[in-house]
Amino acid sequence: MEKALLVSVQIKTDKHHWRIEDISSELEELTLSAGARVIENVISICQKPTANYLIGKGKVEELSFIAHEEDIDTVIFSHDLSGTQQRNLEDAIGKKTVDRTQLILDIFSRRAKSPEGKMQVELAQLQYLLPRLIGKGIILSRIGGGIGTRGPGEQKLEIDRRRIRKRIDKLKDDLKAFRSHRLVTHKRRKENNLPSVVLVGYTSAGKSTLLNLLVGATQPVSEKLFTTLDPLSKSLQLPGGQNIILSDTVGFLHELPHHLIEAFKATLEEVREADLLVHVLDVHDPRLYQHNQAVLSVLEELGSADKPVITALNKIDLLEDRSWFEVLKKEFGREAVLISARSGENLDALIGGIERHFLGLMLNLKILIPHTRMELVDLFYRQAKVNKIDYLQEGIRIDLSISRQLYSSLASDKDIKIIN
Repeated sequence: MEKALLVSVQIKTDKHHWRIEDISSELEELTLSAGARVIENVISICQKPTANYLIGKGKVEELSFIAHEEDIDTVIFSHDLSGTQQRNLEDAIGKKTVDRTQLILDIFSRRAKSPEGKMQVELAQLQYLLPRLIGKGIILSRIGGGIGTRGPGEQKLEIDRRRIRKRIDKLKDDLKAFRSHRLVTHKRRKENNLPSVVLVGYTSAGKSTLLNLLVGATQPVSEKLFTTLDPLSKSLQLPGGQNIILSDTVGFLHELPHHLIEAFKATLEEVREADLLVHVLDVHDPRLYQHNQAVLSVLEELGSADKPVITALNKIDLLEDRSWFEVLKKEFGREAVLISARSGENLDALIGGIERHFLGLMLNLKILIPHTRMELVDLFYRQAKVNKIDYLQEGIRIDLSISRQLYSSLASDKDIKIIN
């Protein structure tokens, strides 16, 4: 197992930064998720970054001493490093050095299972690598294994800028094909009036556990970060009979690397196309409010900040003091639902909230159709909510709740007569 020395950095001039304790804690979680063993976590608070090392020279000397004393394999920085900073640090410390983005890309490389997922990770890795190709710098000379060397990194000695750009273009073209297929799927759902509900949330908030419970899926679940990388969509029938499509997404992260958002735009299109978002939050995590803000920031970057949202405050089974419930409801609003995806507690309240949302978008109508249009009866049972049906001599009278979209698509059908 790789032995890692962590360097948690806080730059005073950075905006929207977390507390150094939270930065340090998350860096450890990411490192463990990458399969390394944390030997020590050094904290460095700087007034402003330095061009050569990001941190001060004295701190670099301290890191070099620890790295050799503890026989460290990899030094991992919580802050992104420029190509120059990374090479200088490796020269000064004498150990492989990676930054937070490389660490996250490494975890994604391990988790990607589908062809699309693997292509998206490789694209992000190559986009990260390209501006760091300078001469025979440390990026190109790295031959050993471990964090920061997986995926396309195995071929670094053979890749030049031109070949990387060519590969990036090829990956983008291939991912367009996946995007086209996904857009066809979205169009078909819209035509069939199947609303889309997408689970979003910070990594390890419990989205996959919730999906498994709601639809009987078998998404892998783990305490490690980014267990689920490839999205999954399943059909769910609400208590009133309406069918929806429920989808899981890759977990978000604070200051999610731009390369990842760009590479995963096709996958994250599920979020943009959603009719409703369920934001899953881990109420047991001390960084609850920071996680909430991080997810909202990513949604804004995706152009989905104005989507209707139900907040699912998850893992209440881990809260010993339940007096927090009222505080949380007050903090997150009346649409927030306190649940446990692991035990199923209050799951009915969440499903009820989803159903109420879509019922609020529906029209209540009484219609009369001819006996010869039984296909419409089948359609209404599948895509609307039939409250009452009577087979009369003059035709079939139906009292139903129907989505505005479905109603619009049937408005020109002369066999459908609206009655009082």
